[in-house]
Amino acid sequence: MGVWTGLSVLAGLIVVACMPMLGSQLFTRVERFGSRFAEHKRLAIASVALTAVVLRLIFLFWVPVPVPRVHDELSYLLAGDTFAHGRLTNPPHPMRAYFDTFHVNQQPTYMSIYPPAQGAILALGQILGHPWIGVLLSTAAMCAAILWALQGWLPARWALLGGILVVLRLALFGYWINSYWGGAVAAIGGALVIGALPRIMRFRHAHDVVILGVGAAILANSRPFEGLVFCFPVAAALLYWLFRGATDNWQQRLRRLLLPLCAVGALCLAFDGYYNWRGTGNCFLFPYVLNVESHFTIPQFVGQSMRPPIHFQNAQFDDYYNKWWQFVAQPSGVREIREAWVNRARNSVGYFLWPELCLPLLTVPWLLRDRRVRLLIWQSGICIAGFMVVVLFHPHYAAPLTATLFAIITQGIRHLRQWRLGRRAVGIELARAVVVFAVILVPFHDSHSMSFLNMERRSRIIEQLDAAPGQHLVIVRYSVRHNAHEEWVYNRADIDHSKIVWAREVPGVSMATLLAYFRNRQIWLLEPDNSAMPNLSPYPTTDQGPE
Repeated sequence: MGVWTGLSVLAGLIVVACMPMLGSQLFTRVERFGSRFAEHKRLAIASVALTAVVLRLIFLFWVPVPVPRVHDELSYLLAGDTFAHGRLTNPPHPMRAYFDTFHVNQQPTYMSIYPPAQGAILALGQILGHPWIGVLLSTAAMCAAILWALQGWLPARWALLGGILVVLRLALFGYWINSYWGGAVAAIGGALVIGALPRIMRFRHAHDVVILGVGAAILANSRPFEGLVFCFPVAAALLYWLFRGATDNWQQRLRRLLLPLCAVGALCLAFDGYYNWRGTGNCFLFPYVLNVESHFTIPQFVGQSMRPPIHFQNAQFDDYYNKWWQFVAQPSGVREIREAWVNRARNSVGYFLWPELCLPLLTVPWLLRDRRVRLLIWQSGICIAGFMVVVLFHPHYAAPLTATLFAIITQGIRHLRQWRLGRRAVGIELARAVVVFAVILVPFHDSHSMSFLNMERRSRIIEQLDAAPGQHLVIVRYSVRHNAHEEWVYNRADIDHSKIVWAREVPGVSMATLLAYFRNRQIWLLEPDNSAMPNLSPYPTTDQGPE
């Protein structure tokens, strides 16, 4: 949403200022009902989750089930398919030279390079009928977890408002719900961590410590670096609480905290070590790190040194890793770095807040003095600083901070509601306007962060071949002008038993071995760059491969 939407909100605020009593009685009734309903905390949590599911299903006529469009999505879907088959990884394929693709390790095992949490959600959805069902359920769980977290920091009625804003902002039309990239899973982890913190300090129950540990484990298996930055201020706050005043019960507190937290942490470390060992043969080598070392020439963090270019037989790999990444993700000079950070902030604010939820930020001077959310503000500052050191950034990288952000925004609305202009309570009108615009602007949030139309055409060809008899091998021939972001060659976990197998022509490599291996399949040629609507044609068996 751009400038015009912001101007529309500004015009609406002017209308509110000119007509202060507009809808006052209706708003009062709704607020009273919401306050009473919010006191039933578990019912409120369940209702928010159910509302997210029902509303998104209603909007399927407008925004249908998404098709994967980005490399990362297809890699996550591979992880989901692998887990749905009861495996953590897959054996390397003898024809892997023809299957090599972005963000997928072909050896020592065939697997997605990403942490397993998002893949587990997609596997659940696949078992239930479609991977997107997992996305839908994880988004509903995110809304429920964030409401639960807000209940630990804010009065029940305000926590419910924050949960409703999450549904409106993230659960219906944002790209987290309309792609397979993730976001909701890491947001669940962050919500569990930040929601358990005040409960531990207030009630000192072991099960809250377990919840915090589970949240940290989810972060470790979804957004490891961002999760580590997110958890740092939480750990500092817990340590300060444990040893504050050096009272004689700090040892008891330590036992109650340390034992369950260590138990959950040990289980998480054991799983991660086993997952790494199955995928890379080394308990301490993550699949992502293995892929970075063998493919990426640019650093992952600001300040690291560039590596020499890597030679790839795959021309698309050369375009992506040696050209595009260096151009986009390696700004040179103070000005370029500043512009990159400004664009990063603009994209994040645009996704989470712009325009209606930016109004509560006007209360920052009051929020900075508010002891209730002081820790949350410190955590936000630390996380924002930490996120800046990542070379490339998308809004879902900040997903662990979602519950924290909406707690601050909701508290900002509370402060906004107290504003007065003389005898007139203008804050009440402004706070209500924020909620009204949050409802009105729901359909205008971007449904996907990137749009590669050829990937939708790939899905149509899959539907065409799924409806055809027999098994198929599709060999993709790219032109020199091909956009490396539109990658067609992705396969399922069990390649040999898949109805459709995708392969690429590799310069200097004969296709004879591949054709002989899949001789019992119908073999097609696809040239996605030769027309606006690529079509299949029989593969000329006399071809030995590209020159």
